[in-house]
Amino acid sequence: MSKVFKVNVNNQYDFDLNSDDISKLDTLKISENEYHIIQDHHSIKAEILGSNFLEKTYKVNINNTVFNININNELDSLIKTMGFETGKLKQVNAIKAPMPGLIIDVLVKENQEVKENDPILILEAMKMENIITSPINGIIKTISVKKGAAVDKNEQLIEFDTKS
Repeated sequence: MSKVFKVNVNNQYDFDLNSDDISKLDTLKISENEYHIIQDHHSIKAEILGSNFLEKTYKVNINNTVFNININNELDSLIKTMGFETGKLKQVNAIKAPMPGLIIDVLVKENQEVKENDPILILEAMKMENIITSPINGIIKTISVKKGAAVDKNEQLIEFDTKS
C-alpha cells in the first residue's frame, strides 16, 4: 500500500503524491543539498536552501526559482483534524474526544495546572485504553465528563483557562 503525502507549494498549490510516485523519480544527489532530477526527459536542478524538520517545511530552489514547500503525511492530517497539532504557538482551549468511547478515569481537577504531555484522562475505545494528554501548559477550567461516561467523537471533554 502506497503512502500519500499532502504537498503545499507557496501556500497556493496543493498536490497529493504517493510513495510510488516518489520512488519513480530519476534523481542524483550532487552534493549535501543539491540534486539533479530528470522528469519527462527534462533536466531539473534542485537545491534545498533550508528546512525545518519539525514543521515539515522546506525552501527549495528549482531551476533558479525558489519555492516554499510544506509536506504532510496521513498521520499529520489526522493529528491536525483531532486538534493536537505540534508547534510553539498552540492555541488550544479545549480537548475533544478523538473517537467515541467510555471515560475510564479523569486524572485532573478543575483549576489544576498541567504541563504539556501530562495525562489528563483515560478513554476506552475499541477495547483499548487511550491516555489523553495535555497538548499545552495550562490550567484546567472545566471538566465536561465524569468517570464512566460514554462520549461521542468530537465531544468536548476538557476546557482550558485561556487567560494568561
